[in-house]
Amino acid sequence: MTTWVPDILGDGYEQTTIPLGADPDGEGTVEATLVRFAPADDKPADRAVIYVHGFTDYFFQSHLAEHFAAKGFAFYALDLRKCGRSLREGQTPHFVTDLAFYDAELNEALSLVRADTSGSVVLTAHSTGGLILPLWLDRLNRQEGGTAGLGIDGVILNSPWFDLQGPAAIRSVGTAAIDVIGKVKSKTPVPGQGLDTYGLSLAKDHHGEWDYNLDWKPLAGFPITFGWIRAVRHGHAKLHRGLDIGVPSLILRSKVTHFSRKYSSATDVADAVLDVRQIARWAGCLGDRTTVVPIEGARHDVFLSQEKARTRAFEEVDEWIDWLYRSAHIDRESGKNHSEIGTIS
Repeated sequence: MTTWVPDILGDGYEQTTIPLGADPDGEGTVEATLVRFAPADDKPADRAVIYVHGFTDYFFQSHLAEHFAAKGFAFYALDLRKCGRSLREGQTPHFVTDLAFYDAELNEALSLVRADTSGSVVLTAHSTGGLILPLWLDRLNRQEGGTAGLGIDGVILNSPWFDLQGPAAIRSVGTAAIDVIGKVKSKTPVPGQGLDTYGLSLAKDHHGEWDYNLDWKPLAGFPITFGWIRAVRHGHAKLHRGLDIGVPSLILRSKVTHFSRKYSSATDVADAVLDVRQIARWAGCLGDRTTVVPIEGARHDVFLSQEKARTRAFEEVDEWIDWLYRSAHIDRESGKNHSEIGTIS
């Protein structure tokens, strides 16, 4: 039986720990944390959302949970191993040498949510989570019945990290160097980090409106290591060869990118982290039906944008979800109804 205890977000929020055993990267025992929004007066839901965060991030976006709950979804969020609630003493924040290691907690989270709600699931993820999730789904879709057969209805990606930003040389010669260094010096930080531009635009008491734990989401981000970025580049390569996630996807992104070493008001209305042109370029690699929506004035985390852009993003989500459940796409593709949905092997 799953044990749920009160979460740091307060009333209506609970969490449970997902034990994952020994860390494949040698940093002791690892765990993940599943959070759920379960207000006392909430009616049982027959469908659910699972949210996955990005790098230097964890789940704190209570307004996201409450929006999906108002749409009739049970809401869950996963803090991955070594991230946020799941970070343990002596561990390198967010460090993995293979993105496929996350399959363990994603599989378990999906199983727990399906058992908790007995309904189907929409998955949503931000930034690096938006790379991790499709790679996992592509692997799941190779199983009998595919992703739809496991009760997954669709995917919402919020500024997914589909390629390495910066000059073309970084993606060619630079990636070759990352591959070599990442094998032998996996925990060595990549030089040239430490910009707090995006963090300053978000954080309350700086230029933003959001209150969160700066130990779990520092303004200048956690150091990127060669081993971790090597894993990401391997993930990018798999994406670029083409995936088949098996279900429809909605991709939200800002209309423009604004990279800067110093904060300005332009940071608040653009993606200050990723090149949005790369998101547009590689979106078709997910397979199945893909809807891409640029949001005017959106930040890198579209749901942490200023109010006008944030409202527009939620409108797009609502329209897409209404389409998803009006259409016959899910049953037509899976050939199954929800009583016939299988389990993860």
